Amino acid sequence: MAQLSKRQKATAEAIDRTRIYSVDEASKLIKEHATSKFDETIEISLNLGVDPRHADQMVRGAVAMPNGTGKDVRVAVFARDAKADEAKAAGAELVGAEELAEAIQNGEDAFDRVIASPDMMGVVGRLGKVLGPRGLMPNPKLGTVTADVAAAVKAAKAGEVQFRVEKAGVIHAGIGKASFDAGKIAENASAFIEAIRKARPSGAKGTYIKKITLSSTMGAGIFVEDSAAS
Repeated sequence: MAQLSKRQKATAEAIDRTRIYSVDEASKLIKEHATSKFDETIEISLNLGVDPRHADQMVRGAVAMPNGTGKDVRVAVFARDAKADEAKAAGAELVGAEELAEAIQNGEDAFDRVIASPDMMGVVGRLGKVLGPRGLMPNPKLGTVTADVAAAVKAAKAGEVQFRVEKAGVIHAGIGKASFDAGKIAENASAFIEAIRKARPSGAKGTYIKKITLSSTMGAGIFVEDSAAS
């Protein structure tokens, strides 16, 4: 059996795995024990009482983190003419139309978010096999197919987090960095939980949010209470 490091032992002793902590308590513990040499990502995971194989139980959306995510988000925008100029001015790294689609088909992948103006979806649609598996296909429900491409670029760069439930009913996302104040970590976690709560689908029956876990990249998971559980 592998031996635990001193840091892992300290974390295990400080965290009661049988207890459900408040968001504030969990955020403080996460920050105290995220002692790696790099700035660890703060991650949240929610187990939901849904079966996303049914359309009326799909959970997806986007939420702006009050304090950003600490991540430099690279954005690709499909737009022409004035819309392309607006996207560039807003800070998009890659902007184009057919030539951008060709570059992506040829292996260009230096982006974390893809945004498209509505008139460009005919071009973007050809990239489904490339963007789909990465969860990057523009979608009007997520605000990534929009006439206001500049606003979408700014939202992405300001720390908007997209979410989509996986087959097992789990949603997880990075919501900040260990270098954040504990209060900011808690604010981001609360905003994310509230967004999931508001995204409850019509087909969800019984307990919707079953379990919430907060952790850092190298840290142990801490169970977090759902303050609005019923």
